[in-house]
Amino acid sequence: MGKASRDKRDIYYRKAKEEGWRARSAFKLLQIDEEFNIFDGVKRVVDLCAAPGSWSQVLSRQLYLPAKLSPDSRHNDLPLIVAIDLQPMAPIEGVIQVQGDITNARTAEVVIRHFDGCKADLVVCDGAPDVTGLHDMDEFVQSQLILAGLTIVTHVLKEGGKFISKIFRGKDTSLLYSQLKLFFPVVTFAKPKSSRNSSIEAFAVCENYSPPEGFNPKDLHRLLEKVGSPWGGDDLDCSSAWLEGPNKVYIPFLACGDLGGYDSDRSYPLPKVADGTYQSLDPVQPPIAPPYKRALELKKASNQGGIRDLE
Repeated sequence: MGKASRDKRDIYYRKAKEEGWRARSAFKLLQIDEEFNIFDGVKRVVDLCAAPGSWSQVLSRQLYLPAKLSPDSRHNDLPLIVAIDLQPMAPIEGVIQVQGDITNARTAEVVIRHFDGCKADLVVCDGAPDVTGLHDMDEFVQSQLILAGLTIVTHVLKEGGKFISKIFRGKDTSLLYSQLKLFFPVVTFAKPKSSRNSSIEAFAVCENYSPPEGFNPKDLHRLLEKVGSPWGGDDLDCSSAWLEGPNKVYIPFLACGDLGGYDSDRSYPLPKVADGTYQSLDPVQPPIAPPYKRALELKKASNQGGIRDLE
């Protein structure tokens, strides 16, 4: 499939390049903000699993740049944005990069140092594992990634703060919802218009961070396990079966973004231009250290008959 036909297929892919976003996922965060006003009053924000940086770009354009360009702005008053990923990413104005592991509490200490000992107003996470297509497996691994993100959230998010994270909907969604409700009184699962209907992806919008009284972040895993059992006892298999039937948990689910806008599952004709030819744009920022770089080199070498040289 050539560039032009790919552009024709995915309107958000094309719009992202036209508007200078590194990935189409930027629209997902923008549409969540349209519905939930998540950026209101935010001065410190953490972007987990940030590479290649489209959500960091949104944070920069929505928070940092308007404050910087404001006539009353002072340098020490500008919003602070910290982006965390195991992979490096190209720089973004106003974004501090930290190469770290979100499952490690030491990464949280680095973030708090950048915030001069203060805590974040907002934590966002658009991370996901490499999907297998086996939905139950993908949903489980994704939920574990979110709970790993909570390791950072419980250390760096201030009380009353917000947490936005990608989820995969499936049979254990009610368990994840109940686990998040331990820390956030208001949890809504949202589906932005730019997220394909054919995808099991959605986003957990968690508001008003309120950890349980006497909560110690070191006890996070033990606390989450107890949600898996209706008695909070020894049966710690973390099954959500007890959340069904008479105990069923009903999860608030909301579509967000302009519902009359572009449909991410529909094909749109390419825009008409004066000379009748449409020029596909290159990606705004290719990955600077993709994990598949070695595979591409081997493929290229094999096509040119030089695979032995690489080995």
